[in-house]
Amino acid sequence: MHWKRDEGELAATVARMRRRLVPFLMLMYVVSFLDRSNIGFAKEALEATVGISPASYALAAGLFFISYSFCGFPSNLVLHKVGARVWMTTIMVAWGLASTATMFVKGDVSLYTVRLLLGCTEAGFFPGVILYLTFWFPARVRGEIMGLFYVGVPIAMIFGGPLSGLLLEMHNFAGLHGWQWMFMVEGLIAVLVGIAAYWYLDDRPANASWIPADERKALAKILSAEESERRASSPAKLLAMIRDRRVLHFLAIYSLIQISTYGVVFYLPTEVAALIQKPAGIEVGVVSAIPWVIALLAMLWLPRAADRTRRHRAIAAWMMFAGGCASFAFPTAGPRAGIFALSIAVSAFIAVQPIFWTFPTGYLADRAAAGGIAVITVGNLGGFVAPNLKVLADRYFHSGSAGLYLLAGLTVLNAGLISLVKDGREGAALASATNLS
Repeated sequence: MHWKRDEGELAATVARMRRRLVPFLMLMYVVSFLDRSNIGFAKEALEATVGISPASYALAAGLFFISYSFCGFPSNLVLHKVGARVWMTTIMVAWGLASTATMFVKGDVSLYTVRLLLGCTEAGFFPGVILYLTFWFPARVRGEIMGLFYVGVPIAMIFGGPLSGLLLEMHNFAGLHGWQWMFMVEGLIAVLVGIAAYWYLDDRPANASWIPADERKALAKILSAEESERRASSPAKLLAMIRDRRVLHFLAIYSLIQISTYGVVFYLPTEVAALIQKPAGIEVGVVSAIPWVIALLAMLWLPRAADRTRRHRAIAAWMMFAGGCASFAFPTAGPRAGIFALSIAVSAFIAVQPIFWTFPTGYLADRAAAGGIAVITVGNLGGFVAPNLKVLADRYFHSGSAGLYLLAGLTVLNAGLISLVKDGREGAALASATNLS
């Protein structure tokens, strides 16, 4: 086969897989992110009706990431063994039920318990999808595909904000508080989507009857060549992978990305309410969606630009630097400038993540990829650190802005760490193209 004809066939296969898999995976991520972050909309309601203090809220919001971070590793190994269809269905139904159970909390302890349970059940989803995409998509397009998958985050907040705000206003409907309706409805959505996943997802391209046989064969050749390339340079065993300096570097970067992200996510509704001087509800939900609309546009453009230019490291570093500067500006900005600064920060923190994942997925192979991705996602502990670090800094400096300034400084620091990454993407893309000839 000539190179151009192979290239055209690959493009057709990628387009076919993109149409089939990405929208459904994106839907799953929308539900996932909504179920972990909707507690931000319930903050004031939980304080008023259950007596949850600001410190207890910060702890509960962050506890999700304790169990989430440490359960991802075994979950990814299970997915590698039993396949995505069965395992994704199992964990999604489980986390939907755990999210629904939040409607029954009575105080601090029950809220802590259900957040730990939610983290445990949801832990396997994100690292599982990152691994799953390596089974299907060649390295040269993976940044774009991961970017499309990550679009689920801004979509969750664009539509989830107004939905959560609307449900919060169903106070005393059928004898339930609005926050109880929110957790129940959004949790049961996860259960329904999880059941649908069993009938929709295929484990690997070899199981996909909707891909023509000749395209499956050509795709398998390319993916196998890329796997061999990664095998030659990545750690061969799980223990070596855990000690690998590049994996630890990736872990540090991802941890700081999550600190930046959840420093925004868990407090964005509260900060918006303060900016526009309105209580949490549909109006705050709508205004809170504005930064996520901008983030959606950034998500659609920046990862694709990084793939096209092969400048993943430089683009990611500059994005984090811009996000850090915007975070520094936010506390002293007025309503309009504040929303603008939030939009820049949110766009940077979300759009950088699919670009980041091209680094470890271009380096790790075989079971080390399954374990390595899960190890890196231990960086989700940043979601625990962020709200609690903000509370501690605010208390120590007796300022409501101290925590935001600290998180902004960590974001700028992370831009420096990203600039030090060895970007092997160019080599992987060249090897992939060479194997077509």
